[in-house]
Amino acid sequence: MKVACVGGGPASLYFSVLMKLVDPSHDVTVYERNPAGSTYGWGVTYWEELLEDLHGADPESARAIRDGSVRWDSWSVHIQDRVTVTLDHGDVSFGIGRHDLLGILAERARSLGVRIEYEREIAGEEEVADADLVVAGDGINSGLRERHADHFGPEVAVGQNFYTWLGTTKIFDTFTFAFVETAHGWIWCYGYGFGKDHSTCVVECFPEVWRGLGLDQANEADSLAMLEKLFADILDGHALIGRAQPDGSAHWLNFRTLTNRRWYRGNLVLLGDAAHTTHYSIGAGTALALGDAAFLVDALHKDTRLDHALARFERQRRSAIRPTQRAARYSARWYESLPRYIGLPPEQVFDLLGRRHSPLLAHLPPRLYYAMDRTGVQLMSLGSKIVPRRGGRRDSRR
Repeated sequence: MKVACVGGGPASLYFSVLMKLVDPSHDVTVYERNPAGSTYGWGVTYWEELLEDLHGADPESARAIRDGSVRWDSWSVHIQDRVTVTLDHGDVSFGIGRHDLLGILAERARSLGVRIEYEREIAGEEEVADADLVVAGDGINSGLRERHADHFGPEVAVGQNFYTWLGTTKIFDTFTFAFVETAHGWIWCYGYGFGKDHSTCVVECFPEVWRGLGLDQANEADSLAMLEKLFADILDGHALIGRAQPDGSAHWLNFRTLTNRRWYRGNLVLLGDAAHTTHYSIGAGTALALGDAAFLVDALHKDTRLDHALARFERQRRSAIRPTQRAARYSARWYESLPRYIGLPPEQVFDLLGRRHSPLLAHLPPRLYYAMDRTGVQLMSLGSKIVPRRGGRRDSRR
């Protein structure tokens, strides 16, 4: 099979690796519009179960990913200056720089004979008309998908809160949550390490807080200075690092949850963020991208009829990720409803933070939910991650 992968993110690169491992005769090319080594974002997270599955699919790249990652197995939760608690959350988690992850996957793909063409933008399928399969792994703003929007039926739900994705030289040795109350309301951050020198720090707040603090008007330098002051207790004097914009503006966004009515059209198939996105607060984006790749390769090699294989991929993968999508919606809703929880006793806030994926929590008084759970009444809590298992059933965990 001759395959053209448009977009050089984790989904496309891992798909190309698995395709060549299953059958080295496949002719696979990855096209990336940006220069080699350039990427956005800081660190990405994943779970121990995903690492086990990566070892099952390709031990060589899995070892490289593991060696390039940092790990943690606890949370630190800070609420203003009232309390700081470190909790063992029971799962081993990992962080790796997005740049490092892409480098590992690209190197592995090239070693297997995949061609990677950087600074090559593919605007339409006609530019790769000789390909048997075109994989659109070109992100949430996929140009290939938008050319056929009537067919794919993309829908975007825009989140209420504003967030910004930052780096810092502060090395967090736990997954750190910090909640700070301002005169305009609450602002909070998620911090986690991903390398020897840097951590990720995602800051989120309500629209009224964003405007009240003047973050809607502040340039990047002033925005970073304000956030460094607000989160001084956890940053320990370390700087925050933004994503440079040509006009010097700060990079604040509303999270966009993307779904599509269809995932393929003819020989064109959507992969990763081009097909679906899930809120960053559950840390499942990388796992879902790599899982998409494994599902698609499995489907292609179970049925040589392309239309049947792509239909199988869409049907099975859509079903597999549904629990994660639900968990992401509940998680985002928990943060959008933060005042409902933040005034509770600290131990209850910590417990409900860990149970934010539950479909019941939003519908019960928080104190009642907490009391019921503590007295042994069984409450359903949906998982925060889907673990791809190549060639077999996928599990919903946690």
